[in-house]
Amino acid sequence: MPWSNQNGGGPWGGGGGGGNNQGPWGRGPNKPRGNGGPPDLEEILRRGQDQFKNIVPGGFNGGVALIVVGLFAVFWLIQAIYTVQPDERGVELRFGKPRGEVAAPGLHFHLWPIDTVEIVKVTEQQLNVGSRAGANSTAGLMLSGDQNIVNVQFSVLYTVTDPEAYLFNVENPSDTLQQVAESAMREVVGRRPAQDAYRDNRQPIEVDVQSIIQSTLDLYGAGIAITRINIEDVAPPRDVADAFEEVQRAGQDRQRLVEEANQYSNQKLGQARGQSAQIREEASAYKDRVVKEAEGEAQRFTSIYEQYKNAPDVTRTRLYLETMESVLKNSKKVIIDEKQPGVVPYLPLNEIGRPAAAQGGKAP
Repeated sequence: MPWSNQNGGGPWGGGGGGGNNQGPWGRGPNKPRGNGGPPDLEEILRRGQDQFKNIVPGGFNGGVALIVVGLFAVFWLIQAIYTVQPDERGVELRFGKPRGEVAAPGLHFHLWPIDTVEIVKVTEQQLNVGSRAGANSTAGLMLSGDQNIVNVQFSVLYTVTDPEAYLFNVENPSDTLQQVAESAMREVVGRRPAQDAYRDNRQPIEVDVQSIIQSTLDLYGAGIAITRINIEDVAPPRDVADAFEEVQRAGQDRQRLVEEANQYSNQKLGQARGQSAQIREEASAYKDRVVKEAEGEAQRFTSIYEQYKNAPDVTRTRLYLETMESVLKNSKKVIIDEKQPGVVPYLPLNEIGRPAAAQGGKAP
């Protein structure tokens, strides 16, 4: 007999016999209702299914397909929209072949996966070539024109002028540029002495290297423009670095001695030039003085001659007296003719020519 026919209820259920809904062990468990217990999980699932059926036509089975389609559409839209930054350009490809259009900075759309895009940076970039001084790498070692080995480290500054040619005309633009730059530097350094690369003449080397690199890249159609070449460091190989430093120090000492010698030479030359200028000025002054004196004597002689022509006797006597005065004024001996009257024999004539101070203040 089934449980439902016994006493009008199941094994735990009630029914019949008073309807107290008791089982064989007494009263069965009651379902919590209201706020007296946790929510019913089955009821929540059932309500969610009902709401989903109202939103999605066809119920849960038909909604899954719609969700998948929606997710795929969102993913495709994300892949189809791309952004190009201000320092970049985009090259669109259709089935891997360039379309001939370059995308400018901004937001763009393409038919992915039929169309793809390659982003290229077009602003100035720097490529370093060669190894640092003292490094173990042999990159950058070059043979100069005077058979010396130098380690040249330089940088290449470039911009991308044609993004499509940059991507598809050469396989690896960066490696190609590095190889071309190193080859051009070896060619230019090999034609010049090592001293030019060290410090004396770097700028012409940079100009020649830039010209060779640009012409080679134009021949390849790489779409690259070289803006500048900078020689950052030139050093000897590590094995001869000490000897090279000794040579450099000797050269610096030689330069210092030459500078000191030039300074001494300039000092002495300046003094000699000053003395020669002084001698020339003194000679010129002496010449002017002698000439002026001669001109004065000539004018004096001319004036005396004019007076002599007017009165020869008077002029002759005056000249004689002036000459005797100039000759005898410093003489200490006085000769007196005895025939001249009025001469006192006891007059101290020897003291007449002395100054008053030399006489010690004696009264006459």
